[in-house]
Amino acid sequence: MIKIRSLYKRYKDFEALRDINLDIKDGELVLLKGVSGSGKSTLLHLIASLDKPSSGEILIDNKPISKMPQHHSSKLRVEMIGYTPQDFLLINSLSVYQNVSLPLVALNKTPKEIDKRVKEVLEISNIKNKIDANSNDLSGGEKQRVAIARSLACDPKILLFDEPTANLDKKNSLLFLSLLSELKKLDKTIIIATHDFIFEEFKSIDRIINIENGKIVSG
Repeated sequence: MIKIRSLYKRYKDFEALRDINLDIKDGELVLLKGVSGSGKSTLLHLIASLDKPSSGEILIDNKPISKMPQHHSSKLRVEMIGYTPQDFLLINSLSVYQNVSLPLVALNKTPKEIDKRVKEVLEISNIKNKIDANSNDLSGGEKQRVAIARSLACDPKILLFDEPTANLDKKNSLLFLSLLSELKKLDKTIIIATHDFIFEEFKSIDRIINIENGKIVSG
């Protein structure tokens, strides 16, 4: 499903990614491991089509997303990719319900369809009790769970998680691992960037890819 070829990302004189070549199959659950600043978050950002590479290409279902105009890549992202960023990117002036419903509004779902799906994914993400809360009033862990719910809203084929357990306590981290196992059974393609040790004993992982200084060193 995902093919990455000769991928580089440069910021002025800093090379964040160097010659990344990677194939990720349909239904794979892949872990990107590396210390902070290794390039794993940058790689997720590019796969999510939120930025363009300096050179090289990324293909999803043989579509070169790295070369698409922004409006086409935005449409693809809404329809196919669920992305949970490390900093949540919630709109603080909106409620939990409104934040999670935004991707569904973009797909022109009916109010009844939106209401049903929002409640489903909030239940799955263990945050339905905050459905009417203002996002600005949530704790870090609660915001994380809302961001996860939002990434699931459109039932995407690809799920990208950037440090998804960073703000979760152990109970909710274990619930997240259980959720990942269920999503894998649904044949989702899942990529997680993390350095959390809780994933070391997680048996649903198909492959671990280690990144150092912007380059894949194993996996």
